Amino acid sequence: MNFFDLATTPSTPWKNGGGSTQELACWPPGADMNRFEWRVSLATVDRPGPFSVFPGIDRQIMLLGGDGLHLRSPAWEHRLEPRWQPFSFSGDDAVDGAMLGGTSKDFNLMLRRGVWRGALNVVSEAQGPVAGEAGLAMVLEGEWLWSVPGAAPQRLCAGQGVWWAEGSTALGVQLAPAATGTQAAAARAVWIALDRAADANFA
Repeated sequence: MNFFDLATTPSTPWKNGGGSTQELACWPPGADMNRFEWRVSLATVDRPGPFSVFPGIDRQIMLLGGDGLHLRSPAWEHRLEPRWQPFSFSGDDAVDGAMLGGTSKDFNLMLRRGVWRGALNVVSEAQGPVAGEAGLAMVLEGEWLWSVPGAAPQRLCAGQGVWWAEGSTALGVQLAPAATGTQAAAARAVWIALDRAADANFA
């Protein structure tokens, strides 16, 4: 189990000055942008510009906050405008991002095609026990409890989360809203469960 908090996660400025990135999880640990198998990050976008191309990567993105982006590629376009609405596209695509107003904060999941599979989901109900080989959970709204068999639950607030990977003891854990009734109905969290693809051949 690897816990994180956006408030204390380092931010790395982009070389082009258009924004910055907070890396939440990367597998295998220490892999560079050419060798990672899966990666989860938060991007703060300050100005319009092209997205980096990632050949062989399947991407999923959603707006966390701010005014959003108008994404355009030669084959498609998409307004990343409502919060918490995941959108999938290929990292092979040449994509340009136009600002829909001011700064935007985006949540990103990247999976190496044919190696890992999974989806970025926004949930409002209890999740688990974890069955995936890897994954990540992060609170968007409300308070949640991360429960591990044999230990006291850990309370997580907005911007806090946990990720797990191969070799971890994720089985049997659960993420659930801490409140009940109307307060629980307002709770939201990111939930990502990943499994190795059956034809995984990345080395």
